Amino acid sequence: MEFPFVGSSSQAGYRGRFAPTPSGPLHLGSLLTALASYLQARQQKGRWLLRIDDLDRPRIAADAEGRILRQLEAHGLLWDDPPRRQSDHLPDYHAALDRLRAQGLIYACACTRAQLMQQSLPGPDGLVYNGHCRGLGLPEEGLALRLRVPTERLQIIDAGQGGQSRQLERELGDFVLRRRDGIFGYQLACAVDEHAQGITEVVRGVDLLSSTFFQLHLMHRLRLRVPSYRHLPLLTDTGDRKLSKQNHAVAIEESQASHNLSLCLELLGQNPPPALKRASVTEIVAWGITHWSAERIPKRHSLVVGSL
Repeated sequence: MEFPFVGSSSQAGYRGRFAPTPSGPLHLGSLLTALASYLQARQQKGRWLLRIDDLDRPRIAADAEGRILRQLEAHGLLWDDPPRRQSDHLPDYHAALDRLRAQGLIYACACTRAQLMQQSLPGPDGLVYNGHCRGLGLPEEGLALRLRVPTERLQIIDAGQGGQSRQLERELGDFVLRRRDGIFGYQLACAVDEHAQGITEVVRGVDLLSSTFFQLHLMHRLRLRVPSYRHLPLLTDTGDRKLSKQNHAVAIEESQASHNLSLCLELLGQNPPPALKRASVTEIVAWGITHWSAERIPKRHSLVVGSL
C-alpha cells in the first residue's frame, strides 16, 4: 500500500464514514452516531461511507453485519460505496506495520493480562502501559507488538469537545499494534482505513476521544492524511451506564425507524417539529439534511435517555 505525505489528497470534497463492529445489532447510541455522521456529510453534499470493523473475529456475531445493514437501510441511511471490510485489507495493515518496524518503533511485549493489570499506571483515559518490555529485545514470534511512543504532547481542536491534549508516553503509553494472537490492533487498522477511504472528518462518540491521539500519532509516523474530528456525547441510561453492546443495550427495531430517528434528532439538539414524529423515514431524513446544524449538538460528554 502506498502512503502519501500528510496533507496530500486524491479525494475531493467531504467524506464521512460510519464504522460499526459486527458484534451485535445497532442500538440507539450507534444510530445517533450514524445519523450525525450521515447528516454532516449529506448537508455538505459529501459522501458517506460504511466500514465494517471485523478484525476481532472472536467478537463477531453470526448475521450481525447483515442485521446492521438492514437497520441502516430501514432508517434511510444509505452509503455511497461498497462497504470496506477490514478483514479484506490485511495486506494494508501488514505494510503499515513493516513501515513502522523499519523506523525502529516496534518491540515485542510478553506481558500477560494479569501483569498489565498489576503493572500499568493510572492515566486520564484508563491504565497506561509502563514500558516493561521496551528494552528487552524479545523476539516477535508469538508475542504482542507495541509502538514505542515519544514524550511529546499532541494537541487537537475537536469540533465537538474543544481543545484536547495528551502527553504520549505518560498519559497514553506504548500501545499494541498487533496482538499475540496475530490480530491487528484497532488503532493501527483505523488509522490506515481513514486514509484509504479518504475520510475528511471523523464523527464518533466521545468514548473514542483517547483513540484519536493514538491514531493521529500513527498517521504522523506513517505520513498519512489527517482528518478533522468531531466527538459526540454518549447516550447513557438513568444509571449513567453507556448504551453499548457490552452493557446489553436493546437493539433498535426497523419497524420503529421514524420514532428512532426523531428521538435521535432531539437528542442531537436539532429541535425537530412535533409533527415530524408522524412522518415517513424519507421525510425525516430529508428534514434532517435541510435543517442540520452540528453547532446545536449539546457540548456535553453524555446524554441520559432513560432505561431502554
